[in-house]
Amino acid sequence: MLDTAAIWGLTGTTVTSFMFIWAIYSQYVPRHLRSYIEKYAYRMLGWVSLYVHIKFTEYTDEGLKRSANYDAIRNYLSTNSATRALRLKADESKNSKALVLSMDDHEEVEDVFDGVKVKWYSNVREIQTQSSGYGGQSSSGERRFFTLTFHKRHRGMIIESYIAHVLREGREIGLRNRERKLFTNNSSSEWYPWRSGKWSNVPFHHPATFETLAMDPEKKEGIKKDLVKFSKSKDYYKKVGKPWKRGYLLFGPPGTGKSTMISAIANFLEYDVYDLELTTVKDNSELKKLLLDTKGKSIIVIEDIDCSLDLTGQRKSKKEEDDEEEDEEEKKKEAEKMKKKMEGEKRSKVTLSGLLNSIDGLWSACSDEKIIIFTTNFVDKLDPALIRRGRMDNHIEMSYCRFEAFKVLAKNYLEIEWHELYGEIERLLEETDVSPADVAETLMPKSDEEDADVCIRRLVKTVEEEKEKAKKLAEEEEKSEAEREERRRKRKEEAVEKKKKKEEEDKKKKTEEEEEMKEKDKGLEVNGDLHESSNGTN
Repeated sequence: MLDTAAIWGLTGTTVTSFMFIWAIYSQYVPRHLRSYIEKYAYRMLGWVSLYVHIKFTEYTDEGLKRSANYDAIRNYLSTNSATRALRLKADESKNSKALVLSMDDHEEVEDVFDGVKVKWYSNVREIQTQSSGYGGQSSSGERRFFTLTFHKRHRGMIIESYIAHVLREGREIGLRNRERKLFTNNSSSEWYPWRSGKWSNVPFHHPATFETLAMDPEKKEGIKKDLVKFSKSKDYYKKVGKPWKRGYLLFGPPGTGKSTMISAIANFLEYDVYDLELTTVKDNSELKKLLLDTKGKSIIVIEDIDCSLDLTGQRKSKKEEDDEEEDEEEKKKEAEKMKKKMEGEKRSKVTLSGLLNSIDGLWSACSDEKIIIFTTNFVDKLDPALIRRGRMDNHIEMSYCRFEAFKVLAKNYLEIEWHELYGEIERLLEETDVSPADVAETLMPKSDEEDADVCIRRLVKTVEEEKEKAKKLAEEEEKSEAEREERRRKRKEEAVEKKKKKEEEDKKKKTEEEEEMKEKDKGLEVNGDLHESSNGTN
C-alpha cells in the first residue's frame, strides 16, 4: 500500500502532466478543431450525465435586445442569494436605505420547488470583439448568463412549472423594487451589450407633477384622463389592430413648460424616460436598434425636434420667398458659417423617412405600452407627415402664462390663493405674453425678508415692463415691415423699369437691324440695275 508521500507525489505528477497537456492543447490545437472536439466531448458527457443544464443569457444572440427573462431570474435569485450564496455583490439603490445584495460572478445558489432541488450558477465569459473604429483593433468584454441545473427525471416539472414560477415571481419583484430611470443614447462605438450598452441611465427623480404644473385646470384634467385611458387600453389596441403606443406633440414658445410636462407625465404613469438625441445616431439602422432596446412602460422623448435634424417642411409662402431674396446675402454668410462649423464633424444620416418608419412602421410594434413625445418651439417648421394624427395623436399647445396658470404658480411658490392685486394681474396677463418660467422666477422669494406681497408687486411691475417692451417691439416690427414693404415695392419698380428699358433697347436694336437689311437690299438692287445697263451697252 502506498504511503502518504507517494500518494502526494503521484497526485502532483498527475496534475503537472494534465496542466502540461492542457497548455499544449490550448496553444497548438487550432481553434476550429478545438471547437469540434469540445462539441463532441460535451455530447459524450451528456450521454452519461444525469443532469440537465439550461442557459439564460443577458442579451439575445443577435445582441439587439436585453433579455427580460434574464432580468426576471436575477430579481428572483436576489431574494435567495443573500442567505445562501457565499459571495455577493452589493449595489446601491436610492429607493432603499439598505444595500441590495445579489449573486457575484461564478457563484452558485440552491433552490427548492415542490421538494425538488435545483442549482443556479452565475457565469461570466470573456470574449474578444472586433472594434469598428480606426485600425479595426480588437477589444475584450464580458457576457453574463445564468445556468439552471437539475436532475433529468424532473425535466417535465422544471420546464412546465418551475421556470414559469421563477419568471412570474421575478417580474413581480422587479415591479415592486422598480426604480424609474432617465436614459440617454450612447454613441454606437459603445454599443457592446456587456459594457454600457445602447443606453446610459441615471435615477429619475424629477419632482414635477400635474398639481404643480402651470396650466389651465380643465386642460390638465383632459390630459390626465387621456393618459389613464391609454394605460388601461392594452386589449382595446389589440382589438382595433394598432400597436399599444401613443404620440404627443408639445409645442409652444420657450419657457412654457414642455420639459416639465414630460416629467409630470412620467411621474403620473410611473414610466421610464428615454431622451433620444438624434444628432448622435449614425443612420436609420442604428435608430431602429436604439428603439428596439427600449422597454415597455416608457416615454421616448425627442426634444426640439425642429433643431435635431433636417426634418422641417419645404413649403414656403410668397412672402417668405421675397424675404429670402431680400436677406440673400445674410443667408449666404450664415450658410458659410454653418459649413465651416460642420467641417470635420460626423453628421447624422437619419432621414425623415427613417424616423417615420421607426416610430410608426413595422418596428414600432416590437414592444408595447410606450408614449412618444416630440417638442418644438416652431410647429409650423415641421413636415406635416411627421406630426399627423396617428403618429402624434394628441397635439398640446403650451402657451404663455394666463391667469389660471398664474394662480397655480402663486399657490406653489407663495402658498397664497388670493391677493388684492389679482385683478390687476389678470388684466395684465391677458394683454401681455409672459412665459410661465418668467412668472415663476419673479414669484420666487430672493431672500428671507421677502414675503408674498413683495413678490406679487414685483410681478406686476415686471409684467408692466414686459408690456411696454412688447409695445415698442411691435412698433419697431411694424416700422421694419413698412421699410421692407417699401424696399420690395422699389425692387419691383426697378425690375419693371429695367424690363421696360430692355424691351425698348431690343426694339430699337431690331429696328436698326431691319433698316440695315433694307439698305443692303436696296444696294443690291442698284448694283443689279447697273450690271444690266452695262450688258445692254455692250
